[in-house]
Amino acid sequence: MNRKTLVLPTVAGLLAPLLAACGGSGATAGKGNAIVIGTTDRFEETTDAPAPFDPAVAYDIGAWNVLHSTFQTLLRLPRSGTAPVADAAEKCTFGDRRNEQFRCTLRKGLKFSNGHALTAEDVKFSIDRALAINFENGPVSLLSNIDKVETPSELEVVFHLKSPDATFPQKLTTPAAAILDSESYDKNKLGNGFKVVGSGPYTLKTEEKDGRVTKATFTKNSDYQGSVKLQNDKVEMRFFDDSASMEKALKNGDIDIMNRALLPEQIARLRSTMDQSVRLLESPGQEISYLAFNTDDSTVKSKAVRQAVAQLVDRQALTRDDYNRTSEPLYSLVPSGITGHQNSFSNKYGDPSTDKARAILRGASITAPVPLTLTYTTDHYGETTGKAFQTLQKQLNASGLFDAKVQGVKWSDFRPEAAKGKYAVYGMGWFPDFPDPDNFVAPFIGKDNFLRSPYRNAKISNELIPDSRESSQRDSAAKYFQQAEDIIADEVPVLPLWQGKQYVAVRDKVTGAEWALNSASELQPWELGRGV
Repeated sequence: MNRKTLVLPTVAGLLAPLLAACGGSGATAGKGNAIVIGTTDRFEETTDAPAPFDPAVAYDIGAWNVLHSTFQTLLRLPRSGTAPVADAAEKCTFGDRRNEQFRCTLRKGLKFSNGHALTAEDVKFSIDRALAINFENGPVSLLSNIDKVETPSELEVVFHLKSPDATFPQKLTTPAAAILDSESYDKNKLGNGFKVVGSGPYTLKTEEKDGRVTKATFTKNSDYQGSVKLQNDKVEMRFFDDSASMEKALKNGDIDIMNRALLPEQIARLRSTMDQSVRLLESPGQEISYLAFNTDDSTVKSKAVRQAVAQLVDRQALTRDDYNRTSEPLYSLVPSGITGHQNSFSNKYGDPSTDKARAILRGASITAPVPLTLTYTTDHYGETTGKAFQTLQKQLNASGLFDAKVQGVKWSDFRPEAAKGKYAVYGMGWFPDFPDPDNFVAPFIGKDNFLRSPYRNAKISNELIPDSRESSQRDSAAKYFQQAEDIIADEVPVLPLWQGKQYVAVRDKVTGAEWALNSASELQPWELGRGV
């Protein structure tokens, strides 16, 4: 679920192997051929999300890693690179020059994991269902430009869009457009629990305790027809309460690979050790971290308050001291390596300055110190988040211009409460839905924005984004996003903090780990195998 001054390549598959590791017993994780993946992600049933693996609900990188493995989409991102390739579809293309009609022909003989035939009607059902449910914190905004879906035959699907959108093929690669069995899902309501009926490369079996997944087993789907080539027959995903216990499991050979979430000190330790039993793989990443402002909250409703925060935050210190250089300072919502990136916040605010921040507040007749509460989630973006928010608190309070406090909230409460406007300033992360500048701007601006933020900007929503979507050649769309970035830097509805690098720690007998993440930082477990 994301987002600099250095230019980095976008292909997450180009991982640079580093010597690393923890030592260990040399044991082989899992019995048979199962590849065992460790993660600190949590999947649990809540009142707000009774079916965490329902494509109408899921909208974070952890859940999408599960959905990509179990559901098919018409198109998918390739092993590396950014241009979508066919999966459930045999071919897809725009039917007009304005990018308003998109046509797909399905592969013949597609089946769901329960044996039911997959037809164009299931594709239409899945899209119509997501739009009808319109889940508040879900990915429906990725589909909101669809006017209607037609099915001329069992194998043909035609999407009619409300307005031109050159990024639509990339949106079809996301689990928002996952194809569901119309006989297994209710059209107008969510399911319950962790049921998955898809046609993806794996079937899923979960073990649960107290409404939370404790183990997930992915077994090769013998009926799968698509472009993914599986290098294994089974993958297990095991869940840990913290990164330390996950690292211990890797050291002991109880798991084969870990990706989410590694702490900066763990990465430093893995970098420096000479033990060859575990490798650390590092690549450029497109994850971003940012502060979101509720622009209707009285504390930060004034643009001057938000600008003063932007003037004081020291990203260099944050990434150096708290993240141990495992991330890069970020001065734009669009990260380095993505078309249209420019350092708009750096251009406007320069280096952190108390004097400049004081002048901003005085110019708006705002009396210091301004009371402010910074809210973060304790169990979703890694254990370093709390430390980083304490640093932000110190930076603001050291100026004498703010009286900042910090509070941590569990993700199950944090996400719905943030969407309801409970917090004035809160920390969020973002993994791209697809690697395009549109996906680092459009989700945060306008009526259907991901944050449910009240912030609106007509120039961005009504001119820049629509104009950019008429450009099939995405390099030519860069100028629109650079204008949008300058507006965001001036009005500060969000404040970008850092852009993450991607790390995978893997035992020495596991192959394919260099392809474990695609260009949207999504896990590709089918690439993993055993060998030398």
